[in-house]
Amino acid sequence: MIAKHIPNMICIFRILLVGPVVWLLWHGDFVATLWLFLIAGFSDGLDGFLARRFGWRSRLGEILDPLADKFLMVSMFITLTLVGLIPLWLAALVVGRDLVIVTGGVVYNWLFGAVQPQPTDVSKLNTSLQLVFVLVVVSGAAYGWPGEYWVIALGASVMVTTIISGVDYVWQWSRKAYLSRVNAT
Repeated sequence: MIAKHIPNMICIFRILLVGPVVWLLWHGDFVATLWLFLIAGFSDGLDGFLARRFGWRSRLGEILDPLADKFLMVSMFITLTLVGLIPLWLAALVVGRDLVIVTGGVVYNWLFGAVQPQPTDVSKLNTSLQLVFVLVVVSGAAYGWPGEYWVIALGASVMVTTIISGVDYVWQWSRKAYLSRVNAT
């Protein structure tokens, strides 16, 4: 195996963790869910670190990493809703934003050329808050800690940053599409 493929293999591992994490959550094993989710989160940081530190970046990795993140987070939000731990509207907002981003990327790629995934600062904040929110919700279900106040505060933060980052993505990619069209004529 060539070392430069390690980050991509870690991303694939993270994608493969989605099934067991969702299964455990669905069956109410919140402690095991929390641990597997933490492993998935750690693997996200590890693959990014390795890719940057050793220059093991690839086009496949640029696609796999955000895809793995989206699979995990969307699956968690949907399952948390189905087991009654978070409200439907919040999951719909998070999933809807991701659908808009993925659809926009596909359309941009089809009409204008290859998409270079570049998460914005507000998107990175949103992803971090989503991660912490899921950890707090599952931790609350597993251990009763840190409490409802944190779930509500983080849920509100996820809502706000999801809306802002969704609008930001639409604005930035619409602007890029417009400038691409103007420069082509």
